[in-house]
Amino acid sequence: MEITAGLRERKKAETRQAVHEAALRLCAEHGLDHVTVEAIADAANISRRTFSNYFGSKEDALLYGDEQRIRLLLERVNARPAGETAWQALRGAIHDIQRELGDPEVAWAVRARLAKRHPSLLARQLANHAALERELVQAIAGRDGAAGAVRPQVLAAAFLVALRIATHVWTDEDEPRPLLEVMEEVLDEMARPFDGR
Repeated sequence: MEITAGLRERKKAETRQAVHEAALRLCAEHGLDHVTVEAIADAANISRRTFSNYFGSKEDALLYGDEQRIRLLLERVNARPAGETAWQALRGAIHDIQRELGDPEVAWAVRARLAKRHPSLLARQLANHAALERELVQAIAGRDGAAGAVRPQVLAAAFLVALRIATHVWTDEDEPRPLLEVMEEVLDEMARPFDGR
């Protein structure tokens, strides 16, 4: 029974990923306004009804990858050893994720950026990132014992900005290095004091 349930969950995850990739590809090629749920379902080789079982809208399908990475990052930060500082836990979580998932394809990242130029998607993505930032602040405050202080807010915001910058640098490079290498470079720079002390 457990094997059957495991196979079913894996099949569902594969279907969600296929729908997400189809939405991403079509929206990058044609623009969000010119892509229908039916077109995404056809490209993913599923019915419109099956699409509705997985996603409420084409925007949900398009942002699925971001939401999965957000959940994974939060899980990994919370799973880091208690003795680590907040910054060490954040960086360790990124290492864990990169080792587990590896680099995304550069073409995927470029398509994702193209697809997200639509104002409604940008608004949703910003809302997702604001929610992630709030949850990271809670995880950091709990770790450093600094609940309510400004430091956890600054750390969470700096970390997320560093990841965004690293992703943009990585997708813009003519010959991309491993994403983790770019992230490390940006995180090292972010960790340096700005006032020279």
